Amino acid sequence: MSRMFELSDRAVDQIAADDPSLAVVLAIPGIEPGLTDFSPGGIDARAELTRGLLAEVETTPAENDADRRAAGVMRHHLQHAAAADEAGDPLRDINILSSPPQQIRMALEFAPANATGELVDQVPSALAGWRTALGEGAARGLPASRRQALRVAEQLAVYGDSWISSFAEERGCSDSTSAAAAAAFRDTAVWLTDVYAQQADPADAVGEERYLRAAAAFNGIELDLDDTFAWGWHEVDRLSRAMRTEVDELYPGLPMTEVRARLDADPAYQIQGIPALVDHLTSLTRTATERVDGELFDIDPRVRECGVEIAAAGSAAAPYYVQPSEDLSRPGTTWYPANGDTVFPRWWLETVWFHEGVPGHHLQLGAIAVHDDVSRFQRVLGTTSGHAEGWALYAENLADELGWFADPGTRIGYLSAQLMRAVRVVVDIGLHTDRRVPAGFRGERRSITPDLALTMLTDLALLPEPFARSEVDRYLGMPGQAISYKVGERVWTQLRDDARAAAGASFDLKSWHGQAFDLGPMGLAQFSEEMRAVSPDPH
Repeated sequence: MSRMFELSDRAVDQIAADDPSLAVVLAIPGIEPGLTDFSPGGIDARAELTRGLLAEVETTPAENDADRRAAGVMRHHLQHAAAADEAGDPLRDINILSSPPQQIRMALEFAPANATGELVDQVPSALAGWRTALGEGAARGLPASRRQALRVAEQLAVYGDSWISSFAEERGCSDSTSAAAAAAFRDTAVWLTDVYAQQADPADAVGEERYLRAAAAFNGIELDLDDTFAWGWHEVDRLSRAMRTEVDELYPGLPMTEVRARLDADPAYQIQGIPALVDHLTSLTRTATERVDGELFDIDPRVRECGVEIAAAGSAAAPYYVQPSEDLSRPGTTWYPANGDTVFPRWWLETVWFHEGVPGHHLQLGAIAVHDDVSRFQRVLGTTSGHAEGWALYAENLADELGWFADPGTRIGYLSAQLMRAVRVVVDIGLHTDRRVPAGFRGERRSITPDLALTMLTDLALLPEPFARSEVDRYLGMPGQAISYKVGERVWTQLRDDARAAAGASFDLKSWHGQAFDLGPMGLAQFSEEMRAVSPDPH
C-alpha cells in the first residue's frame, strides 16, 4: 500500500472516531457506536483534525495515478471542510435534511441492536451540545435562518411526541431512557421556537459569496452562476414544453394545475398501503437490475440486492438512499418517507426509484463499495453531491432511453422529476443571490421568492403542495446542493456525448460506464479531467 493510500485509510478512521454518528450510519468497523459531539469543543476538534489531515495530503508524495486521484479527492473534501469551519458554518448548522437532529435520528436508526440503548441515552447531551453551538454562533453574529429553526423545531416535536417512543420500544430500550430522549427532543423544539428563533436571521438568502462556496463544495466545480442560471431557465422551458405534449396525449387540454389530481385519482396509478408500496418498489429495483446487468453494467453479486425501508415520521419529504456498509454486512437501502400516507402515486414513483436504486444510486454507490482499486477515503467519504446526484439523474434519462416510461402516466412522472430538478437550479440560485426571472418568462424581472418557487414546483413540476413546501425549505437551508442534480447530469451527459463523438461507431456504452465507475467518486471538475484523459475531447 502506498503512503497516500495509508493516509487515506487512517483519515477514514480518524474522521469516523471524531464523528461517531457518521460512523454508525456508514457502519465503519472498529469505531465505538455513539453520537457525535456537536458542541463548540467537538466542532473545534474536528476542525483541527481536518487541518492536520490536509497538511499531510499536501506533503505526501503521489506515486502513481491512483495516488494522484486519491489526493485530489481528499484535498477537495478537506479544503471545503476547512473553509466551512473558517466561515463559522458549523455554528449555524441547521436545516431540515442533514443537520445534527437528522444525523442523530439516522444514527439511532442504523445503530447495532446491542448499542441502541446507549445511543438513546446520549440524545440529551448531543442535543445540548448542538444548542450550545447554535447559541455561540448567534453570539458571534452567525445566526442560522429563522425559517430553518422553526421547521427543524417541527421535526423535533414529532421525534419527541411519537417517533422516539415507538422506536425505543421496538429496540427494547427502557422507558426511562426513551422518556429522557423524548424530553430532550421536545425541549430542543421549544428552545428553537421560543429562544433561538428570536436571535435567528429573518432572511433566508445567504448571498453570492457564501452560495458559491457551498456550491463548490457540493459539486466539486467552480460555477459561472450567470451561465448556470440561464441554462436552468432553458431547461425549464424545454421540459415544460415536453410535459405539455405528454399531458395532451393523455388528457387533451387539461390545465397543468389539474394533472396531478387526475393522475392521483386514477386507480391504475395508485398503490394502496405500505406493504404494497414496499413490494412494488422492491420489484422495480429487481427488474431494473436484471435488465441492465451484463448489458450496460457488470454488477458485483455482493451488492446486487437493494433494500426498501420506510423513513421515520418527521423526515423531510424527499426519498433517499443509504450506501452499503463498508464491510457489506448491511446492504444499500432506499428509504421512502410515507409521513402518514396510505395511498401512493405509482405514476410518479417509478422514475424516483430508478434514481434511488438501479440504475441510479444503488448501482453506482454499490459499485464503489466493492472497488478495491480506489482509496478507502474515496470509497467511504469521497462522494460529492454533483457526482452522485448527477449520476442518478443521468440514470433516470438512461431509463427513458431504455423505454421504461412508455406508459403515458409514468412518462409524465419522469418529466415531473426532470422539471423539479430544472426548477431547483433557477430557484436555488435565484433565492440566494437575488437573480431575477429573465425576460421572456412569465413574471419576468420579478424576484424569486419562496412563494414563486412553490408555485413553480406545484404548477410546472406537478409536486404536491406539502412536498413542494418541504423542497423550498430544503433549498433555503442547504444553498448550492439542490442544483447538483442538474449540474452533475449536465457533466455526465456531456462527457458521454463527447466520448461517443470521438469514438464514432466503436463507442461502447457499457465500457464507458465501466471507465467512469473505475475512477471512483470525486468532484465534477476532477471527474471531467480524468474522463477526458481516457475519452479524448472530439472538438
